[in-house]
Amino acid sequence: MHELQQLAIRAGAELEEAPALEILRWAVDTFGSRLCVTSSMEDAVVAHLAARVAPGVDVVFLDTGYHFPETLGTRDAVEAVLDVNVVTLRPRQSVAEQDAEHGPELYRRDPDRCCALRKVQPLEEGLARYDAWVTGLRRFDSPQRADTPVVGWDAARQKVKISPIARWTREDVDTYIADHAVLVNPLLSDGYGSVGCAPCTRRLLPGEDARAGRWTGRAKTECGLHT
Repeated sequence: MHELQQLAIRAGAELEEAPALEILRWAVDTFGSRLCVTSSMEDAVVAHLAARVAPGVDVVFLDTGYHFPETLGTRDAVEAVLDVNVVTLRPRQSVAEQDAEHGPELYRRDPDRCCALRKVQPLEEGLARYDAWVTGLRRFDSPQRADTPVVGWDAARQKVKISPIARWTREDVDTYIADHAVLVNPLLSDGYGSVGCAPCTRRLLPGEDARAGRWTGRAKTECGLHT
């Protein structure tokens, strides 16, 4: 078994009940500059937590070319306000170049392919220099995320994957945001439960879970970054 994989499995068990800051301190102590935080800029909770433990930490953001202006504004605000180093990753092709090669609105015809080109591939390339990455995944987000470990093994990328707020409830997130005046994407106050690319994201209907507004009418529930 891969040495890092063994480390991830052991840490996942040992840190399951640990507070988020303790999990992040372990990650920083273990990986140092080989650790990064990833953020969709739905909110800055994990970036804020990480900055408390490791000022100047790399915060990786995927600019797909399809983001809402509010999401890009949140990224810019995070970079300005928090003690972090925002690293913006972009796909190999611009939207226009992708349209020329694959046809317009690939996200409608083949959303999995679009996500692969504009999210999965750039992230894999961007994570190449890190041994571990931190995510904001939370178990309450959707049934597909209910078993998210606080520390796990990303077999696809051969890296340790850390989700320090996986165990948090919606109330925990809201309390942390309120207590620390954490930046939040304004779309979350405008009916959106989860914020992705603009063409594939809608406002929620009453009673829907947070990610129901993504890829409406399709069986697709994840973009491929966390599968």
